[in-house]
Parts: sequence; structure tokens; C-alpha cells
Amino acid sequence: MARGRREIEPCSKTYGFPIYCAGWVPFSHIPTSSASQENENENEGDHKGDSAASDASDKLLVALGGGGGEGRSGVPNALVISGFDFPSRSLSDEPVIRIGTESDLPYRMAIHPTGDGIICSFPNGSRWFKWDLRGSRDYKKLALNPSEESLTQLENVSLQALCFNKEGSVLATGSEDGNLRVFKWPAMESILSEVVDDNSIKDLDFSFDGKHLASLRSSGPCRVWDLNSSSVIANLARESGEIFRFCRFSCSSDDNQVLFVIAMHDDQGKIITWNTTTWKRIGSKRVVKDPISAFNISPDGKLLAVGTIEGGIVVLNSKNLQVHSVIKKAHLGLLTSLVFSQDSRALLSSSFDSTARVTAIEAKKSNGLSMWLVFLVIIVAILAYYLQSNGLIGNL
Repeated sequence: MARGRREIEPCSKTYGFPIYCAGWVPFSHIPTSSASQENENENEGDHKGDSAASDASDKLLVALGGGGGEGRSGVPNALVISGFDFPSRSLSDEPVIRIGTESDLPYRMAIHPTGDGIICSFPNGSRWFKWDLRGSRDYKKLALNPSEESLTQLENVSLQALCFNKEGSVLATGSEDGNLRVFKWPAMESILSEVVDDNSIKDLDFSFDGKHLASLRSSGPCRVWDLNSSSVIANLARESGEIFRFCRFSCSSDDNQVLFVIAMHDDQGKIITWNTTTWKRIGSKRVVKDPISAFNISPDGKLLAVGTIEGGIVVLNSKNLQVHSVIKKAHLGLLTSLVFSQDSRALLSSSFDSTARVTAIEAKKSNGLSMWLVFLVIIVAILAYYLQSNGLIGNL
């Protein structure tokens, strides 16, 4: 290997364009377009079907979007779907799907959670792409096609944030010009709208039960909306020197839900937690020394992932914010996205350095030595107490 050249791991691939957005494809939820062919394949043998199901759980798909933007930079704009093989921890050498988007830069994306398709945001509007899976459930037969259905409500709008709720029945969008809009999906009927001029939307997230929406702007508090009444129920204020960057609700159905907010303070990144009943700030912890450029929570609610402008990733336990794992220089440039897989087994990251990476989430090993020391101290204390009680040693 040439001196100074970085070796690319199998879990990481270079795609030839800066990657702005990324996500996991819910392949198991995508319906096949030919039921008769699917039934034919199922009838070929139960053992073959079991093998296919097993293979499917280890063959994951990621969606990536980005490019060089307008002009003649020579860097293409594209949407790419690539495979990830879990046993070998490797991204496919060749994309499963590659769609050139000409002079339009794919800037943000929202992947429908139940397999309808992808909304991709471009600088001057958004497009809806639909999955097409023909015959058997082989991801190599998957196609992604531009839909004839136009998103007229999002025409000539540069979106900074967009996301679906867990069921995929509601879509939230936030634009660069300060327009927050929430729609019923797929009817695109308006649920709420708020315009604050020159205060762009930076991040959006739905609560686990879909009742609330958190919104962050370039300035001002983090707002929490009640979607039933389309009204603000909480304004979560910044403390002196804080700059809010990202917001995520905890992923659980119990009564202990919290809202995590990423804030920068004196060029260091911290995580703030808020009680979702009282909406009071209940905790704050500095987690990295570099500015944070990406943040997310695992679907099982157990882990948080933080990415920095220096290309590093820190994974933390969501309960106590203790470090689970650290990946230094996961990328050579600013991280643009972090997304856990649907089963929380893997973490997808992307960067302006044109690379995407999938990191397998390993169970954190307990510190056996520390536990043995604790047991040893307890045994010695019990023994000393016994000896002293029976007069075998003098008072300590």
C-alpha cells in the first residue's frame, strides 16, 4: 500500500460523489408486483423458502443520494441502492440500482417505512420514487422508478428536513425559507403549517406513538407540537451559549420517554434530555469535543449515535449516555448522516468524502476483571467481620 494512502475496509465503499443523505431500504416490506410468480417460487420447496428467508435477513440494502450539484464539476448527481452482506460485513462492489439525476442534487431523503418508496428532496423541489419488485424476493430484481404522481405541494421548495412517522401515515417537511408543513400521507392533506421567515428548519422527529412532532430551527427553541390539535405544547429553551442541532424522541412505548436534543456549546457537542410529560430539562452531558454533524437513535431505543465533522462516530447507551463504542476516523470528512438498520444490528454512515460505511453493532462485553474485584472485596469484608466477631483478630 502506498505511503499515506488509506486502506478501505470491506464495510466501507467509495461512490464517486459527496453523499448528502442515506437510509435503509425496508426490503421485507416491499410488495412484489407479480403475485403469481411469487407463489410459483414458494411452491418450489419449503426448504428453499427457508433458505431464502435466512439469506434475506443477512442481505440488507442501503440508499444513498448526493453529487456535485449544478454546473460542470464533473461529479455526477445520483441516487444509489447498494447491498450489504451481514456475515461478511461488506458493502457490494457494484450498486444494485443507480439513477442519474442530471443537474439536480439529491439533498435529503425520506424512505417510507412500509415499502411505498422514497421521497427525495432536490434544491428546487421533491420527487417521489416507487419500488418495483418483480417475481421472487431477490433484491437483485428490485427497481426504483420515478413516479408519475407529482408532489405539487413541495414544488419549488428546498427542503432541509423531511421524515415519515413510524406507520408512514404522516409526512413532516421543513424548508430553507422557514416553512414547516405536515401532511397526511399519501393524500398530502395539510395537518399543520407554520412559517417563520428567515429561520430555516434544521431537524424534525415524530414521537414513537406519533402524537407529537419536535421541530428545530436555525434559531429559537425546540418546539413540540401536538398533532391532534395542531398546536405547540412546549417550547424547549436554549441555555446561554447553546446552539441546537438535532432532536430525536426515545423509541419506546413505556411512560419513560424522553426527547434527546443535540447542542453545541463552546465548540463541544452535548446531549440534552427532556421529560416528555413535564417538558423539563432533566439531564445534559458533553459527549464529544468536535462539532456534531449527524445524530440518530436505534429503532430498539437502546443506542444513540453521534457523528462529527472530523469523521468520527461515538455510539452511546441511551439510558445512561455511557460510551458503547468509538470509531475514530470512520470517514475522512464531515459525516452527513447516521442511520441504524431496522433491526438495530448495523449503523449506516455517510460523508462528504464520497464514502458510505456500515458498522455492525456488537454487544458490549462486560468488564469481567472489575466484577471479580468487587466480589473479592465483598468476600474479604465478610471474612474480616467473621474473624472479628469470633475474637480471632483484634478490633480493626
